[in-house]
Amino acid sequence: METGSVTQFGPRNISHGAEAFGFRKLKAVHWNLEAPRLVEESLRRGETRLAAGGALVADTGQHTGRSPKDKFTVRDGLTEGTVWWDNNGAIEPGHFETLLADFLAHAEGKELFAQDLYGGADHKHRVKARVFTEYAWHSLFIRNLLIRPAADELAAYLPDMTIVDLPSFKADPKRHGCRTETVIAVDFSRRIVLIGGTSYAGEMKKSVFTYLNFTLPAAGVMPMHCSANVGHKGDVAVFFGLSGTGKTTLSADPNRTLLGDDEHGWSTDGVFNFEGGCYAKTIRLSREAEPEIYATTERFGTVLENVAIDPVTRRPDFDDASRTENTRCAYPLDFIPNASESGRAGHPKNIVMLTCDAFGVLPPIAKLTGAEAMYHFLSGYTAKVAGTEKGVKDPEATFSTCFGAPFMPRHPSVYGNLLRDLIDRHHVDCWLVNTGWTGGKFGQGRRMPIRVTRRLLSAALDGSLTRADYRRDPYFGFAVPTSVPGVEPHILYPVKTWQDKAAFAETAKRLEAMFRENFKRFEAHVDDAVKAAAPTNSLAA
Repeated sequence: METGSVTQFGPRNISHGAEAFGFRKLKAVHWNLEAPRLVEESLRRGETRLAAGGALVADTGQHTGRSPKDKFTVRDGLTEGTVWWDNNGAIEPGHFETLLADFLAHAEGKELFAQDLYGGADHKHRVKARVFTEYAWHSLFIRNLLIRPAADELAAYLPDMTIVDLPSFKADPKRHGCRTETVIAVDFSRRIVLIGGTSYAGEMKKSVFTYLNFTLPAAGVMPMHCSANVGHKGDVAVFFGLSGTGKTTLSADPNRTLLGDDEHGWSTDGVFNFEGGCYAKTIRLSREAEPEIYATTERFGTVLENVAIDPVTRRPDFDDASRTENTRCAYPLDFIPNASESGRAGHPKNIVMLTCDAFGVLPPIAKLTGAEAMYHFLSGYTAKVAGTEKGVKDPEATFSTCFGAPFMPRHPSVYGNLLRDLIDRHHVDCWLVNTGWTGGKFGQGRRMPIRVTRRLLSAALDGSLTRADYRRDPYFGFAVPTSVPGVEPHILYPVKTWQDKAAFAETAKRLEAMFRENFKRFEAHVDDAVKAAAPTNSLAA
């Protein structure tokens, strides 16, 4: 169908098309195409390959992950006093205006793909996100990851925010006020995100998350970097965690309904998913350990990112990390058999904070008070292990506040105070779970057995763990169960799993000091109870 000089295909609001945003002289716009057409287009253009089972395999080029140092927020009257500038790069309004004009000029003569989607399963708090992409596979990716409107909603769809994703655009740092040729620029006042110089599709989904992280707290809604599921009795569990801690794996429980694997909001009505899909890590993915997720990699419509495939059989090799450790699959939520249809549930009964402790000194589970939960939420601790990044030879502590610092436009205390109020109001049980190492640090000990983690989580979620006997951890101060049926007793006492007890004490004290040093930046924003939740080795002396 022709609109002016631009050929436009697909269902859409014909009174508010690409020209309403400022696009001119486009060759064509493909609106709201579904998976079959997008797969055809991406293969025809040579963007992707087809894997055995029907999934698309995409290579993201030089960027195999997000580029947080290339992400900038427009500094204007709206954001000057509300954005946490210590954590967010700034771009001047004039530079953004030039960048936008250059994006529009760069798009001239191109075919673009547009998706009209929702971020947020709660109608009262969702954002209508229109996403223009240069690649067909990027359009399929974001269609998988966000919530897809019903067909009869498209004719009247008006976007709240617009994302323009042009990987072939190269920014000019002097002209555009950015750092490199890669740029992710967010204008909260104009509700625009511009993504250029990167083919990593995850930038699009995290841009929607960033937008909701800015807008929702003012409405009293807590945005969370977490997975969530629901038990048969309606009991909701929320799992906070950074990449690699087990957020997706542990929430995909066949005995519980999956709300979502990465981003949720918590409002006065309960928890709701921001997304309509999942973006799971696939490195060393196992059919036996993670059957639900593995099955999605063999389905038409799934997008595999940077996954190696056999050139003859086209079967994926999930153990191949030669391209990157950050291999991924993106699929609609309904590819998981026990996924929630509504994406909404009640208030959490349990909050689980996941950490991959590569130092091997944290217990497999600890029960947290409200103040301790806020302390560990603001800390956002996990650890990098040797070999995952160039130059990393020993475990390195990573503190990403709120378990998602790159996506937090506001100061962490905003999110921390919201969370603590909600925990107190709804009497939520909070847990810190170590999915990292036991019996020694990385390279000496072993990874925490997933059967142990699952058993401990089952006891926490069914309520039986709240009735256990507890001891105080001598280094970190929180309560640790002394025994749990089905779990070997020594694993609950980290020091007992180490052969070298002196090395354990030295390592524990070192990590404890890292916690205290990191938290200094938050001390002015929390009360005495939260400050008192800091690790202390007084009990270990």
